[in-house]
Amino acid sequence: MKKVLIISYYFPPSGGPGVQRVLKFVKYLPEFGWQPVVLTVKDAEFPARDESLLNEIPPDIKVFRTRIFEPYKFYRSLTGRNEKTAIDVDNINKGRKTSLSEKFAEFIRATVFIPDARRGWLKYAFEEGKRILNSEQPDVIFSSSPPYTCALIAMKLKKYALKHQNKNIPWVSDFRDAWTGYMTSPDRWLIPSSIDRWYERNTLQMSDALSIVAKGIKDDFDTKYPDISVLKEYYLIRNGFDPDDFAELKANKDKNEKFTVVYTGSMYGKRNPYFLLDTVSGLVSSGKVNQEKLKFIFVGRCGAEILDYISRSPINNSIELIPYVTHSQSISYLLRADAMLLLIDEDKYSKMILSGKVFEYLGASQLSHKPIIAIAPEGEAAELIRETSSGDIIHNNDTKKLSEIFLKYYNSFFENINTSSLNSDAVKQYDRKLLTKKLAEVFNHILENKK
Repeated sequence: MKKVLIISYYFPPSGGPGVQRVLKFVKYLPEFGWQPVVLTVKDAEFPARDESLLNEIPPDIKVFRTRIFEPYKFYRSLTGRNEKTAIDVDNINKGRKTSLSEKFAEFIRATVFIPDARRGWLKYAFEEGKRILNSEQPDVIFSSSPPYTCALIAMKLKKYALKHQNKNIPWVSDFRDAWTGYMTSPDRWLIPSSIDRWYERNTLQMSDALSIVAKGIKDDFDTKYPDISVLKEYYLIRNGFDPDDFAELKANKDKNEKFTVVYTGSMYGKRNPYFLLDTVSGLVSSGKVNQEKLKFIFVGRCGAEILDYISRSPINNSIELIPYVTHSQSISYLLRADAMLLLIDEDKYSKMILSGKVFEYLGASQLSHKPIIAIAPEGEAAELIRETSSGDIIHNNDTKKLSEIFLKYYNSFFENINTSSLNSDAVKQYDRKLLTKKLAEVFNHILENKK
């Protein structure tokens, strides 16, 4: 069996959507002739932890874990945040800095931590990676970003193999998000911005192929580096859902007493429920919706300002906040929903946002036949929902359309009308096993081309 060295910061016991992509690749690659060897971190400050995911790692998979230096203790101290604060949901939002300490912390982040705050893993991962190259002799290297430090690690290991082993090991660089200038990137000034773009350009140049979750990521690289990008092979391998995750769970056959809308995932910055809550509050005040027959369940982590907004909402009593739960529990909440809420940030990069959460919703819809209410701009998420006929897309601030869609599902619930028109065949193509098969074919292709 051929071997692939997989470099990923997000790996169990890390939780959250970022871990699922690599975890499922590791789970299914052996079925297609590839044995994964994983290089990841130990004792990291993951934004979320899910110890149950450790049980999904096949017992025969070698996982190498290294030390990492992360600056979050310093950041929390500098900004006066609690030591348990999840940085990704309570971070400094662009344009919303409220104190000198936050401005200074953002300056340090933008100036020192290039390409990201996991830069402190590079040294340790490279040293361990060299030992793995010598002992495991992988046929291919695969890195998953963000964090983009993973791409730097892979690039250094590819150069090492060329220089010290006289081996040109093919490298597939995987991107779940765009890199420089992306919505979660800090606003860097001239010198650190130039360094970050230099890293981005060099990793693009050194990689043998790129796998991407959204077409917009290729468009972004094409725009920034047309001379390099045109020479590269891109493979669109979407995120997906694993039917095994749903196998032991069942859709809720007992009808909810209240019309229940479920959202799973983090909410912070521009990814917030303000438009929804304001619109539904208007429907309640006009008498079109009975608040006593309405329930929202928000599952996951919320930024402080979002929690404050929710607490002040007129329909606050209809909102249940559930802290971060395991992946399995998250799916269980989706299967209890009468409608699933999807929120896509309004940003210049919005068109390419296609998070793993969308596909979990599709998996849940296969069982429950419940719709997705997507508050999202036009883009790849909207295209996916139309392709699968899995719900409705409402543009942010289109109050009239959101009111119509919400009332359609609200009234259908009480009238016992099934509104589902789901295209199950379209959904099935996003099975994690089928997507992993595509990745194995990419590995086979680039390996054959190197001969």
